[in-house]
Amino acid sequence: MNLAVDTKKNDHVVEVKVAGEIDVHTAPALRDELMPLAEEGKDLKVCLKDVAYMDSTGLGVFVGIYKAVNRTGGSLVLENLSERLIRLFDITGLKDIIDISGKSEGGL
Repeated sequence: MNLAVDTKKNDHVVEVKVAGEIDVHTAPALRDELMPLAEEGKDLKVCLKDVAYMDSTGLGVFVGIYKAVNRTGGSLVLENLSERLIRLFDITGLKDIIDISGKSEGGL
């Protein structure tokens, strides 16, 4: 399955909607889309509502994005995660580091 990334920029927040599967094949494209946004120093909100699957490669992308956002003074919030994705972040311990939410606070 392909990966689709839709971006909406505001003054201090970049909202991103991701759809598809995040795996070894699509993770590099996701990283290429998100890394420049993370390096802008803005708050980054990523909606994962339409992400059907994520493997460890996808988790690695979000760890890298988290580090880049923190380095530039912004923040990262992952929104609309399915129970499956919440569990993935929970069992890896990333739920305690990255701000994740099962519900959206707005967005695209």
